[in-house]
Amino acid sequence: MQGNHDQGMELREWSILLVLALLWGGSFFFFKILVADIPPFTVVLGRVGLAAIALNLVLLSRHDSLPREPLLWGRLLLLGILNNVIPFSAIAFGETRISSGVAAILNATTPVFTIIVAHFLTQDEKLRWGKIIGIVMGFCGVAVLIGPALFDGGAQRSLLGELACLLAALSYGFGGVYGRRFRGIPPLKIATGQLTASTAALLPLSLMVDRPWNLPFPSLAICGAFAGIAFLSTALAFILYFRLLATAGATNLSLVTFLLPITALLLGTIFLGETIRWYALAGLTLIGSGLAAIDGRPWRKVSLFLGSARAP
Repeated sequence: MQGNHDQGMELREWSILLVLALLWGGSFFFFKILVADIPPFTVVLGRVGLAAIALNLVLLSRHDSLPREPLLWGRLLLLGILNNVIPFSAIAFGETRISSGVAAILNATTPVFTIIVAHFLTQDEKLRWGKIIGIVMGFCGVAVLIGPALFDGGAQRSLLGELACLLAALSYGFGGVYGRRFRGIPPLKIATGQLTASTAALLPLSLMVDRPWNLPFPSLAICGAFAGIAFLSTALAFILYFRLLATAGATNLSLVTFLLPITALLLGTIFLGETIRWYALAGLTLIGSGLAAIDGRPWRKVSLFLGSARAP
């Protein structure tokens, strides 16, 4: 959170950023394994429930505890619905219909939706031309991605999955803007609180919709995927996220958005045998270019380089 750290990162911080991209990219890989045998709400309940236990244990080891104010817990529940319940469930549902790599690329539109939401719901984060150009490029990338499903009658099933992943990105956008109201509360407590509240919200959904007691006993692969998505892609990822946020700053941390789809595509291709289609790469390129326009730093560096190259 310290703005004076936004200028550059050391090798250690770059290493943490790459690990974080791998962990968050891995969540799409684990989701794909889990939804093959487990219904979406139960998959998400396992993810947030196990991660909540892990982060509560971290707080306990620090002789710390969660806040007790009922009003604050109501706010944490809303944050958990926006940041966990809706997007995790939508991605899990989406991955029953599309590849993990495409789901990750669509998830990369989160900053695009965030700046649109922020424009309408905040006073100090209005759209500028760079952001508008980034939004247009991002949605062009989405159009390239979902185009085949729109015009191919046999691909209508995948269209539902793609729209679900876009719903997840939109929900993350609202969650990102709403989460800014939690200033003054230690970030680890926010993460632990929203995961704990999300677990409480998902438990009745899983029981009523999925009826998990009718499911077969999970295999070793399913148990491993649950452990991976909860302890690695959620609990450990949150710890690294807040550590990097404190040392490198929010601006540098946003670079993970560029890296996450790449790690998800590689994991899906290498371990799941997924095929990377040309339109997925084209969509990723357009969305990535849009994110670069929104971020602004890559273009500024190119301008500085061209300016120095032209100097006598």
